[in-house]
Amino acid sequence: MINNSSKMRLQNLKKLPGGLWPVMLTPFQENNEIDITSLQELVEFYIQSGSHGLFANCLSSEMFQLTDEERLLVVRTVVKVADGKVPVVASGTFSHDIPTCADFIKKIYDEGSVAVIVITNQMATLDEDDTVFKKRTEQLLNLTGNIPLGMYECPAPYKRLLSPEMMHWLAGTNRFFYHKDTSCDPDAIQKKVKSVKGSSYAFFNANTTTALYSLKEGGDGISPIGANFYPELYAYLYNEYSTKGDSVELVKLNAQLDLMDAIADQSYPLSAKYFLRERGLSLNAICRIPYKAMNMEGKMKLKALMKMFEQLKEVYTFKA
Repeated sequence: MINNSSKMRLQNLKKLPGGLWPVMLTPFQENNEIDITSLQELVEFYIQSGSHGLFANCLSSEMFQLTDEERLLVVRTVVKVADGKVPVVASGTFSHDIPTCADFIKKIYDEGSVAVIVITNQMATLDEDDTVFKKRTEQLLNLTGNIPLGMYECPAPYKRLLSPEMMHWLAGTNRFFYHKDTSCDPDAIQKKVKSVKGSSYAFFNANTTTALYSLKEGGDGISPIGANFYPELYAYLYNEYSTKGDSVELVKLNAQLDLMDAIADQSYPLSAKYFLRERGLSLNAICRIPYKAMNMEGKMKLKALMKMFEQLKEVYTFKA
């Protein structure tokens, strides 16, 4: 169960802090079991690199390849290591059966997640419309008391994007605190941010291409996969914008991160684990998601990515 200080934070939750919220990886041992030691190290790495919050048990975590017991173990471990330094959110819906989802949401919440994230594609199938989505969401709200929730437009098994109208309705329930957006569309981002303005429903953009744009439009933060390679650069992007506003320098940095994503996205999340190991972390380059072994070309591209990161780190990360 969560400790008293965590409970107090949850009871007083008004709005999650903006900033960089990495979508966390799950390290595995050679025998394919969860590597708790490396997971603990990874949490510290994210925090020391400037993250403002953590999203555990997400697609980057290979959540669909984990058992319920493993999902709870991951969240428990992340919350314990974070120890209140940054808040943690985690996915909690892995079924189209709403009572089953509600029960697991309670378990995730009890592990200390400040908000439990609802996967949008679990609320309705591909051929079901927003009427069904809304009805099931209302049912879920009724079954989960006052537990703070969030929404995640997870790309798998299919991407279900929320309309600005649906997000406005969700904001009006006063139960939603985190939205991970994967629309990658400037027009949609603008409308969705506007639809939740003034509410507790915080908007976090998963897309690097539109990262700076979404902040300019009033988005609360960013949750890109690139933060599993070089979170320092994304933290810098957010911090500089939030304190000094837009600049030619930040536009250039966002463009560079966008180009780097083309390499980072190949064989992800395997590529991220390989990259972090090259950075000196102890995690293995092992995934439960089936991948072909990384060939020499792929490794050479990641080495080139490392050189780009090291150059950018000197320019941006520690600038006064």
